[in-house]
Amino acid sequence: MLLKNNLIKFTIIFFGIIAIYYFLKTNFVEYNTEKSISACVLAKKRTSESFDLEKAKKFCEKEIRKSKKN
Repeated sequence: MLLKNNLIKFTIIFFGIIAIYYFLKTNFVEYNTEKSISACVLAKKRTSESFDLEKAKKFCEKEIRKSKKN
């Protein structure tokens, strides 16, 4: 009886930890990507003589997403 209760508690805690991990992973990956894109756009603005926000954002987004895949 005691072993069965411990096994049930362990299983619930184990699956809870896995669920929390995947929830946090998916939310913070997108947040970090957006912050990286913003930082890239800011760097482009500071280093470019002729700055176009849309072009810079598209370029940064493409490069960051490409580097995240590798």
